[in-house]
Amino acid sequence: MQRYAPYLAIISGQSAAMSELVRAWVAIPSGSHDIAGLAAMAAELKTAFASLGGEGEELALPPQTVIDSQGRRSSLPLGRALRFRKRPQALLQVFLGIHYDVVYGDGPNVPPKIPSMTHNDGELHASGAADAKGGLVILLKALEAFEASPFCGGVGWEVLLNPDEELGSPGSHPLLREAAGRNHLGLLFEPSLPDGNLVGARKGSGNFAAVMRGRAAHAGRDPHLGRNAIQALAEFITALEAFGKTRSGLNVNVARVEGGGALNRVPDLAIARFNLRAGDAEDMAAAAAFLRGQAEAFSAREGYALEVHGDFASPPKPLAGGTAALLEKVADCGKLLGMDLSWRPSGGVSDGNKLAAAGLPNVDTLGARGDNIHGPLEWLALDSLPERARLTALLLMRLGSGELAWPPGKNGGEQPSGSGQPRQGG
Repeated sequence: MQRYAPYLAIISGQSAAMSELVRAWVAIPSGSHDIAGLAAMAAELKTAFASLGGEGEELALPPQTVIDSQGRRSSLPLGRALRFRKRPQALLQVFLGIHYDVVYGDGPNVPPKIPSMTHNDGELHASGAADAKGGLVILLKALEAFEASPFCGGVGWEVLLNPDEELGSPGSHPLLREAAGRNHLGLLFEPSLPDGNLVGARKGSGNFAAVMRGRAAHAGRDPHLGRNAIQALAEFITALEAFGKTRSGLNVNVARVEGGGALNRVPDLAIARFNLRAGDAEDMAAAAAFLRGQAEAFSAREGYALEVHGDFASPPKPLAGGTAALLEKVADCGKLLGMDLSWRPSGGVSDGNKLAAAGLPNVDTLGARGDNIHGPLEWLALDSLPERARLTALLLMRLGSGELAWPPGKNGGEQPSGSGQPRQGG
């Protein structure tokens, strides 16, 4: 531990600077659909991460496919991803990532907003502070300390900063899959649990839109000719909620309903947007079968048609194999720093779900301590910035020095191809 102390001290001496940096980055509005704000944030990040000396690139993402208010497929532009790589020929390759888009409770048709910030007893209160502007600062400072150490030569790294994670990473998913193919382990900087502990297993998540079409008619003169899409959609929602209660691992959240118009007209269109969380592959398969069955049943009714769009973009992330072994190594580093770390399952998802599905063991809650994310009461513990940066820097230095071995071994689960050689991109 003593040989790492001088480089960990670099981080300890930057507590105030880290706090100022997270404030500066929180002040830049970067909602998932705010293309101008995302570009401004990307410019700041390009400058900051260029100081690490790796090769950087800015990557255009394909647009996000959405279902519009008329039930039609449409597309929305996305920001640009940033990727930095250093020592790609090193025997051990580490992926590090976090998003720079933020949830402000708005949508694609709402004007961007400037985040408000307040401070209270060492906490920064602001949307995006913990999720994940704090994680960006932690990642940057951990790599700065690691690069200043003599242990960096044996580890190559790849950083991916994406602008669409809060949307489910629709554009950056291929980049994550490629990264999983050429790295041996992954570190993501989503906020930790409020007590500083880590997330182990995660549920899978999918966003869906149910488009119910009926038949318009005059509500007074000939209502019998109409087919009320809102009424039929209400039946679907009731059936969906009831189905969710039949499986303990499945969560249903109907988040938005649209449709209707003039009160003297039978509505011919209604749309429900909902999220499903699945504990395992069986839950996902059962949900998919249920949705197919509902679409067929409603469409068989005279005058009605139901289409369900969407899928489980983030498969469940089980606590198994290499991910479990990596959590143990992170906890061991925490112990050396006086941190008693454990982990618990979560219903939330992250890009770690996608990395795990692509075969890359990863720990995805190395970011700041905080809570109430995705809302106006979100907060970040400022003293967690240097604390968590030291944790990651120590892990990287112990890997680089050979004190910690990776991969974990034959029974460790996911194995990197090449047995110690860099994995090839997919």
